[in-house]
Amino acid sequence: ASETELISGGSDKQLILWEWNGTGTWNNQPVKSIPLKGHTEAVCAVDAVYQSDGPDLNLLIASAASDSTVRIWSRHGSEAKCIEILQFGNGFVMVVCLSFLPGSNVPILACGGDDCKISLFIQQNGQFQKTLILSGHEDWIRGVEWAVCGKDLFLASCAQDCLIRIWKVCTKSKQLPETEDDSIRLKENVFAVKDTDTSYAITLESVLAGHENWVYAVHWQPSFSKDGSMQQPMRILSASMDKTVIIWEPDKESGVWLEQASVRVGEVGGNTLGFFDCHFSPDGSMIVAHAFHGALHLWKEDMVNKKEWTPEVVISGHFNSVEDVKWDPEGEFIISVGLDQTTRLFAPWKRKEETEVTWHEIARPQVHGYDMRCLAMVGRFQFVSGADEKVLRVFRAPKNFIENFSNITGISMEKLCSHQSSDLPEGATVPALGLSNKAVFEGDMALQPAEDEESFNTISNQYPEIYFQPLVLTEPPPEDHLLQNTLWPEIQKLYGHGYEIFCVACNNSNTVVASACKASKKEHAAIILWSTTSWKKLQSLSFHNLTVTQLAFSPNDRFLLAVSRDRNWSLWRKEDSSESGPVFTCCAYTDKNTAVHSRIIWSCDWTPDSKYFITGSRDKKVVIWGQCDLSVNTEGNMLGLVKPCSTVLDATDSVTAVSISRVLTPDGRYIVAVGLENGKIVLYTWKQSGQVLAVADWTTCVETGNSQSHALAVKRLCWRHHAGRAGHNDQNSSEWLQLASCGADHCVKVFNVNRFAL
Repeated sequence: ASETELISGGSDKQLILWEWNGTGTWNNQPVKSIPLKGHTEAVCAVDAVYQSDGPDLNLLIASAASDSTVRIWSRHGSEAKCIEILQFGNGFVMVVCLSFLPGSNVPILACGGDDCKISLFIQQNGQFQKTLILSGHEDWIRGVEWAVCGKDLFLASCAQDCLIRIWKVCTKSKQLPETEDDSIRLKENVFAVKDTDTSYAITLESVLAGHENWVYAVHWQPSFSKDGSMQQPMRILSASMDKTVIIWEPDKESGVWLEQASVRVGEVGGNTLGFFDCHFSPDGSMIVAHAFHGALHLWKEDMVNKKEWTPEVVISGHFNSVEDVKWDPEGEFIISVGLDQTTRLFAPWKRKEETEVTWHEIARPQVHGYDMRCLAMVGRFQFVSGADEKVLRVFRAPKNFIENFSNITGISMEKLCSHQSSDLPEGATVPALGLSNKAVFEGDMALQPAEDEESFNTISNQYPEIYFQPLVLTEPPPEDHLLQNTLWPEIQKLYGHGYEIFCVACNNSNTVVASACKASKKEHAAIILWSTTSWKKLQSLSFHNLTVTQLAFSPNDRFLLAVSRDRNWSLWRKEDSSESGPVFTCCAYTDKNTAVHSRIIWSCDWTPDSKYFITGSRDKKVVIWGQCDLSVNTEGNMLGLVKPCSTVLDATDSVTAVSISRVLTPDGRYIVAVGLENGKIVLYTWKQSGQVLAVADWTTCVETGNSQSHALAVKRLCWRHHAGRAGHNDQNSSEWLQLASCGADHCVKVFNVNRFAL
């Protein structure tokens, strides 16, 4: 039957039984959920089996938690309750698995824990009795799973001792005591079940040694129906911290489990830990594993050579809060940074024949050692990023990326390379003892010595200087390739700030970058301006008393706006450029008397005509200020001239991000996106109607629904500068706009907005 139920356990100390009514898709279908409460600590393992074949399926559930108990739950109809609690004293149970004894409907429960033993419980008279203890592992048990094969029951277990054990349970008929003979036999553990004549024998079938680190998961290939009976393939999948996933199966002739008969897949390098869990697809032709760094890995069996498994395109993304997201100036890709210490680049994948366009991560330009905070695009294939360190780093795309980007998105190389110099490096690598992405040129790769035995034995040769391997891609790269072959070379470091970088912005002509760092004093809250040609410091702008939270250059590049934790904004005007570059002076600001916001101002943006700017704050207020294009001749300050041009918009929740589209509605209204702390994004339109501020100037257009919203605070919003949708044939259509958002829920989202429907 199709699977319609799912059980999950979480750190919220409860289990949830999810039931799907079999129509539509999971995310927009009302899914019924039954919470099971009782554990006093986080639930770490859960398993369930159906008990009857009738129309009313009863469910038996076992769950283990950090409160040193295993709870048994029963579900009849729509009611679920706890029927038994198994105490484990001071020990912890890491993993549980339920099944039925061979040829019966008596439930058997296997629990693996930190005592290095597997406890077997059998349900008798409605209670689970501890019947047997399987010892053999020498470290914490991390996985157990039952499989029914014919008349026998098999149990696979894995532990932190790097070993996998396979146990076999079979019925033992009542027979005469055997005559003593000297033949060597495996030790049998025999147990009987009350109220039945049957006894069962459990033996150790095999010990599989092949992993070199903790084995975290072991799973059987799912059984399938053939000729009216269930068939269980003798195949096991294991995932380990040694960065490999192994498929084990017994040798065809001898029946002995060998690693030679198995397949080993996994990562080669990268600064990662190993695998945490793995699973077969229902038909066993694919395997999926997930690593400690939040990444999914997918492999597919070759149709011809069954020993060959190839990595497949899989969904990927950040595994911690995403702090900033930007479109490239041409609107072909988005780039994001997050607290998972990575910078990731997403683009639409254009398949040759199909019209469908899907977004994928196609490069990871920066894998850092600090949490990433902010970034700004400096032209098309260059960006500057800031992390929880005092330095800003500048990166430029290598040749290998531009070629692969062209293959995946279908944009011609001529169009991409029109403004690129020809002497670009092939790629980048992080040296064994370095922290910076170092450029790799074509000549460098030829210098690597041939790997023969003698040279490999010297220490320096075990750590190659260059990990980068140029690959020609026609589809998005798999995780192991993203980790080490898609880095961008770092071309510059910018020193000048005293604390962790917090925000960065680049002007529209790509000549000046502005940055600011965390600050609790005025001298540290200064904004630094850098030239993008020499990467020298141009100017330091001191005004705010606390951290500047966001910077924004006006579209005409005449103004720089800063908003701060001190609840004020400051406006800087570009004066006539001197020899060394442009000079900015403060021309307007708010202070205690003129401030509208009463809490931290998180975000700001400009209207496309550079007349107005918008601020959004934790006090739930959104305000539009202006006008800034008064005459060029107003020398000196514009203090009294820049004031609120809109009524205060109450956004109903703390405002964490604001952005104004570069394209207006057909009737000339500005399109404003507001991101809230609760994860919602609301679109408004605004137009000043007259001299008197009117509430009617604001129109609420649309709010994201539950499935579209972020689950946590929206961190940044960014409109695509041009109309049209990236990767689609409607590139020049004025109907569609695209909005990118990122949030603390680890997600980056791209919304299609119909401009005529607002």
